[in-house]
Amino acid sequence: MVVEVESLIENKNDMRKVQQTLPALAVLAVLIAAWWASVAITKSVIFPSPWQVVTGTIELIEDGTLWMHIGASLMRVGAGFLIAVIVAIPLGLWMGWVKGAYATLNPLFQILRPISPIAWIPIAILWFGVGNASPIYLIFISSVFPMIVQTTVGVHTIEKRYLRAAENFGVSRYALFTQVVIPAVLPQIIVGMRIGLGVAWLVVVAAEMIALRSGLGYMIMDSRNAGNRYDLVIAGMIIIGLIGLLLDGTMRMLEGLKLVRWRYGH
Repeated sequence: MVVEVESLIENKNDMRKVQQTLPALAVLAVLIAAWWASVAITKSVIFPSPWQVVTGTIELIEDGTLWMHIGASLMRVGAGFLIAVIVAIPLGLWMGWVKGAYATLNPLFQILRPISPIAWIPIAILWFGVGNASPIYLIFISSVFPMIVQTTVGVHTIEKRYLRAAENFGVSRYALFTQVVIPAVLPQIIVGMRIGLGVAWLVVVAAEMIALRSGLGYMIMDSRNAGNRYDLVIAGMIIIGLIGLLLDGTMRMLEGLKLVRWRYGH
């Protein structure tokens, strides 16, 4: 009986997920239909139809260049984002926990944070040359500040009753930081990581358009310059969007971990 109830609940959850995706799929279908109709009506010889984009993507898959470009972009994003996580999270925790560190460093970060990551491209090329180091640096500089700010805000917004309750039990400052502060701030850290990863994915594409000879950004520019292959340009844009969606979905999965779930309860 219990197994049957659990099976019914799972089926209802699956049906609910399917129903939630139907509106998005309907909108997507309408957009593709409108795209196809626009190309057919205008009889454009430059802008590709959806089917031409599909065939262009198949062409990239068959010759292996698509996987090469995707792998190059993901490698750069992974390296730069990992360095940013290693730097930003401890620094944000320190700034949120120590008032002197916050008062000293926060003005500097608030000055640097609004600067567009694209503006750092000439500096990156000057310092690191044309290679993988430049986009990795750009990814780091673009994603480190959102994570620092979000982590710091997370520490500052911890409810004081948690801290007072721990102090009343005679908990040491080290134990208070590791067992109360860090678990409480994890949801904010994940939000900062989601923002930072999204910005990093945007930046690597822009950097590849300017400074490199591999990656999805380079593939788009090369397709435009080498024979006006707009089918490959649109294919690259769609692939970038799909990978960005997958990356964000991966980060959202972290919100379901039991370690961070309790903070969302209030």
